[in-house]
Amino acid sequence: MQLKRVVVTGLGALTPIGNNIEQYWSGLINGVSGAAPITRFDTTKFKTRFACEVKNFEVTDFINRKAARKMDRFSQYAEVASDEAIADAGINSENMDFDRIGVIWGSGIGGLETFQNEVLNFAAGDGSPRFNPFFIPKMIGDIAPGQISIKHGFRGPNFGTVSACASSSNAIIDAFNYIRLGYADAFVTGGSEASVTIAGMGGFNAMHALSTNNDNYKTASRPFDKDRDGFVLGEGAGALILEEYEHAKARGAKIYAEVIGGGMSSDAHHITAPHPDGLGAKNVMKNCLKNAGIKPEDVDAINMHGTSTPLGDIAESKAIKEVFGAHAYNININSTKSMTGHLLGAAGAVEAIASILSIKHGIVPPTINHFTDDEEIDANLNFTFNKAQKRDVNIALSNTFGFGGHNACVALKKID
Repeated sequence: MQLKRVVVTGLGALTPIGNNIEQYWSGLINGVSGAAPITRFDTTKFKTRFACEVKNFEVTDFINRKAARKMDRFSQYAEVASDEAIADAGINSENMDFDRIGVIWGSGIGGLETFQNEVLNFAAGDGSPRFNPFFIPKMIGDIAPGQISIKHGFRGPNFGTVSACASSSNAIIDAFNYIRLGYADAFVTGGSEASVTIAGMGGFNAMHALSTNNDNYKTASRPFDKDRDGFVLGEGAGALILEEYEHAKARGAKIYAEVIGGGMSSDAHHITAPHPDGLGAKNVMKNCLKNAGIKPEDVDAINMHGTSTPLGDIAESKAIKEVFGAHAYNININSTKSMTGHLLGAAGAVEAIASILSIKHGIVPPTINHFTDDEEIDANLNFTFNKAQKRDVNIALSNTFGFGGHNACVALKKID
């Protein structure tokens, strides 16, 4: 069968460096760090006392108080970002068939804060099982796409994807495949996460996954730097409207970029550590190139997973050199996590948006906080260190890798 083309017609973002697309892009190209001391709970006894929180955000500016109380923050973030993307795409019941609009949304953890607080409240009580009647529907990971569809009346395919930090990339790939196979005209897709909580910080600290550079929190997220010591936890949401190309053209929609392929793989190695030779990373990029029908030398930019962990950054850098060979040195590679922190299940969406905006504006955002080269990472690769670079980006890849060995890669192209 003839596969349909898929394009991006709307974007929405709620991030630690900007609460909408315009602010997010400005933060990216200006190298703004989203890291700051945690405000939501007392961190005195925690190893890590900072994170990349969403700032200056009042949920009741977007969602009425009664409805917001029935939603975990990850669902609130999802609704706000998706509302922006839907409005940006100009979707309404007159120009779209709502039976053919779906929602596929990624979250690696879901309603962690809700679960945490319900358990804490129970433990502090007299043992009576007094739980919020909305405990379960606030917590479950699939509730975010459910909430989006209920609000807007979208009756197409609807589900959540869970693959740790690759969750929203997998959501984008699923939406892409459903459209090109003709199962829907459009999808709201992306991901959200709200894990800057007592349990989230405590759990990641116990794994020794987070940076503990409390004295230099603004520069603690330093991918590829010799002195990196772990990732900085972030939160927020990214939303994209994917739409069948001819459908978008017929209704006169603006088009940001085309989604041309997606790759997936598994490390099959360890629950948290990457394969030391970057095997899963190599395979996912190769799979993406094959799926997109492009050659390694066609790629201009790669937004790397680049979390700022000692092992992960080395493995991914090795993988890029092996997949792209000599052309690797011609590619602008970067990690926007140096600014946003690691948004876990939402990372793929907010980073794919960064790649789309790079294509649109001809600018590659920087990898900030680079001070010292790591001798185990090839310094001749162009990591776009510390300052944005102008570059005509025709094709960009966005990498995301998750605990459990889940890998996903999305290929995006300037529209012809």
